[in-house]
Amino acid sequence: MTFQILVVEDEPPILELLKYNLEKEGYNVLTSDNGNDALEIVEYSLPDLIILDWMLPGLSGLHVCKSIRSKNQTKEIPIIMLTAKGEETDKVNGLLSGADDYIVKPFSTRELLARVKSVIRRSNLVSGNEIIQKDLIIDFSKHKVKFKNKNIHLGPMEFKLLSILIKRPGRVFSRDQLLDLAWESDIFVEQRTVDVHIRRLRKALGDETNNGLIRTIRGVGYSFNEEEN
Repeated sequence: MTFQILVVEDEPPILELLKYNLEKEGYNVLTSDNGNDALEIVEYSLPDLIILDWMLPGLSGLHVCKSIRSKNQTKEIPIIMLTAKGEETDKVNGLLSGADDYIVKPFSTRELLARVKSVIRRSNLVSGNEIIQKDLIIDFSKHKVKFKNKNIHLGPMEFKLLSILIKRPGRVFSRDQLLDLAWESDIFVEQRTVDVHIRRLRKALGDETNNGLIRTIRGVGYSFNEEEN
């Protein structure tokens, strides 16, 4: 299977370098140098992955990312954000906008290709009825969870939250985003309710430290920790 990648970058030398190296690896590459055109390409091409520069003329990469995530047809497309902004707060903002990974310029071609392969691999792992991440297995068709070869009994809301987080490992979800995704839109639920269910989820997994499977990003929200050992 040949994967199609959209590269959105307004600096021609970087755009051409990315296109050349990705095609050399066997990917089918689409390109765009601005946010508005990129959104049009995403709509009609539905690429398997998007490499998106943060600083673009017109619509910024953050706005493009949020727009892609807001539409049912495109919200599951993996996105890698490219940026010269290396501060932790910038990284969190990029991930909160919906990016699956974040690469700071200047970067090596080797690093980029490794990230591309990793994100595509992760997105393919979640395409069926089962997800496997480290020692954790979720079977969506049977509504079952197994961790370190032990069956884990989760309530409906804990199962929903775990499903949301594990489908995008490393991505930071704010409490409001988790409320929107896990609860019915017409039901009022306080933000602290998310914290209660996350605590229950961690307890059920026997994994209650912040460096475990579920990470707390202070003042922001939660993410599934893909670096957990």
